[in-house]
Amino acid sequence: MNRTPTLDDLVLAGIALGAGLLLAFLSRTLLHWLAGHAKRTRWSGDDVIVDALRSVVPWAAIAGGAAAAAAVLPLTGAVQHHADQWLQVWLIAVVTFSAARVVAGLVRTVTQSRSGVAGSATIFVNITRVLVLAIGFLIVLQTLGISIAPLLTALGVGGLAVALALQDTLANLFAGVHILASRTVQPGDYIRLSSGEEGYVVDINWRQTTVRQLSNNLVVIPNGQLAKANMINYTRPEQGLTVLVQVGVSYDSDLEHVERVTAEVVTEVMKDVAGAVPDHEPAIRFHTFGDSRIGFTVILGVGEFSDQYRIKHEFIKRLHRRYREEGIRIPAPTRTVSLQQGAVVIPQQRSAEEMTPESFRTE
Repeated sequence: MNRTPTLDDLVLAGIALGAGLLLAFLSRTLLHWLAGHAKRTRWSGDDVIVDALRSVVPWAAIAGGAAAAAAVLPLTGAVQHHADQWLQVWLIAVVTFSAARVVAGLVRTVTQSRSGVAGSATIFVNITRVLVLAIGFLIVLQTLGISIAPLLTALGVGGLAVALALQDTLANLFAGVHILASRTVQPGDYIRLSSGEEGYVVDINWRQTTVRQLSNNLVVIPNGQLAKANMINYTRPEQGLTVLVQVGVSYDSDLEHVERVTAEVVTEVMKDVAGAVPDHEPAIRFHTFGDSRIGFTVILGVGEFSDQYRIKHEFIKRLHRRYREEGIRIPAPTRTVSLQQGAVVIPQQRSAEEMTPESFRTE
């Protein structure tokens, strides 16, 4: 069309654009109401979906209104084509960013539900977000009439050079994927490496694993190093564990009485101290006739690794107090040193030729 827009054309275009804006407002209000209901459900995935729809639907309504307004105006073919093309790019961009948010949110929800902790494994979240954005970018190029085949070819050739230049980074990336896929380590686990680092796993991202020590310091470990290290995971396969406390009593003690009193203290600690396992059965095992005592091991049940320090603290205090009340003696170690008659006479320093077995004598 080459004619000049009339007042009717402008009115119709305004009505179309206004209808799009009104539809965007109504859809946003409706989705806000749905978001309130989604928060009351157990599954957090619906919160992610509704939140993404609140971003894409209003913008899609505005884009539809703008497309309808452009359709009723007497635009030339070239202008109409460019307008439709840029509206498509706008809509694709909105859908791409919303889809990236939805997919990343769902992946985060899945990782949190599988690991059972509040932290998230950001490596999967970042990978899925980048993949969705890359696909959306290629679709935008195709919409604008730009051929993506040469771009993909260039990316394939350049990817080899990038892979050689980023060997360590890619090694850490695939090591992190392997760690999470094998489920040997998850965010929230308490681990100890053979090199001495230990603590709670806070996050596993594309390059490194962050561990929070009990002193609240953060230790950053490259994923490649973590995958190759000997490691103890104190959270898997079960979070609960047992700890051993070594005790000793004097030889004149009644071992039946010692065992009964110790079991009572263990039962008391398991019920009263936070973090203990209330249904843990007391276990006392005598094992050593020592120099001044009979040694035995007390096995305590704890719900989580860091709880052991508080539980052992309370157990030792209560056991010591109870032994004093019951007259059970914990002897201090003693050592007797006997002196024999005679002395070793050390000769004066001589040359190598003069050093013979007869040079040393005992009086």
